[in-house]
Amino acid sequence: MRIAFIAMSGIRACDTELLQLGLTLPGFVERSKAIASLPSLGLLTLAGMTPKCHDVSYIEVDDVSKLEALPGGFDLVAISSFSAQIKEGYRLAERYRALGIPVVMGGLHVTVNPHEPGPHGASAVLGEGEIAWPEILADAERGQLKPVYDARGREFDLKDAPMPAFDLLDMKRYNRITVQSSRGCPWRCSFCASSILLTRKYKQKPAAKVLAEIDRIRELWPRPFIELADDNSFVNRNYWRALLPELRKRHIKWFTETDLSVHEDEALLHLMRDAGCAEVLIGFESPLPAGLDGLELRRNFKRDRQHQYRRAIERIQAVGIRVNACFVLGLDGQGPWVFDAVRDFVHETLPFDVQITVPTPFPGTPFYERLKREGRLVEDGAWERCTLFDVNYRPQGMSVEQLRAGLHRLAVELYGEDFTRERREHFKRAGTKRRHQQPALESREASALY
Repeated sequence: MRIAFIAMSGIRACDTELLQLGLTLPGFVERSKAIASLPSLGLLTLAGMTPKCHDVSYIEVDDVSKLEALPGGFDLVAISSFSAQIKEGYRLAERYRALGIPVVMGGLHVTVNPHEPGPHGASAVLGEGEIAWPEILADAERGQLKPVYDARGREFDLKDAPMPAFDLLDMKRYNRITVQSSRGCPWRCSFCASSILLTRKYKQKPAAKVLAEIDRIRELWPRPFIELADDNSFVNRNYWRALLPELRKRHIKWFTETDLSVHEDEALLHLMRDAGCAEVLIGFESPLPAGLDGLELRRNFKRDRQHQYRRAIERIQAVGIRVNACFVLGLDGQGPWVFDAVRDFVHETLPFDVQITVPTPFPGTPFYERLKREGRLVEDGAWERCTLFDVNYRPQGMSVEQLRAGLHRLAVELYGEDFTRERREHFKRAGTKRRHQQPALESREASALY
């Protein structure tokens, strides 16, 4: 069979004013390009486990309305999409079905909305795709696809993870390539739409497989920038203490997401830096305790550590790892004061990068279910507004318009050229100071050995 793996790509925002602001905000534009340039690791993984007797292609579609001629000649099309692009994905599925080409659709959105693909002529794949893919291939060869392939409730063991088909990519198109070392997160934030919707467990891919994937990427791109597609990388510290020295040998740069507890382990931070960790993204969410209570379903992890926020940024950046500090504006418990609070916090702590978003009711999340019960959704089913930048709920402590206006104003302040330069020069100055101190530190460490 000829199989097309199609990813709906590109950053989305319905807020045209914010997009116009983004054209003049260096930080916002850089971040948008980084998001838009990531290939679909899920589709590449399925392509990698497809038997060699099949001919596979990887295609990215940014705007279905501008796609005059469909890439054709396929016997099966597999489409993956986030919520914000899912309606475009459905339109694409309809066009392929009109040509008589069978379509399957999967991912987080389809997993929590299994009824949606069918009316658009596509079979739904629920849960972890690796579990269902062999059955899908067998049924497609017989011309008898089922309406639904349900892998929910079953767990894929990452020790069986296939090598993603990185060779399908034109590496020149990307500024980073994704590798996954784990799935899940122990904290389970109420608004988080990530792999916790696919798996109930936190599970780790064997280090040898992670290294093999990185080595394969290095064959295609000698000095790559890797983004780890993990929800929370450093939960298993022993795993990383073994993996990081091996990563160091690969001479790569990489980025990942973690919780702020990583700052408590200075030895680990040094291992991370030496292994090429350039930046960590940390969800601080709110600069003050207000808004943090009840954010996680299992415990108040962030609220209990809010007093450590400043120290965490300082310690992580002091070893030479950039911090991307993320804040969510308009959480319950926050009022209009939150915009000035975030601005002041960023001015005081100077993280290298900042991300500001609004609470987004992604389908399937506890946050979405609560807002729906409380009648606070502005437009239920407006999945195109699941962008992290579009307000589609009624905040508790301010109006919808106050939240939207505050987001715009804060974006101008944080992503303006002068403030962006100030944060980055602060990080560079810290690096210069660190290099000057290093010889003396190494001398003291050597003396301690004798």
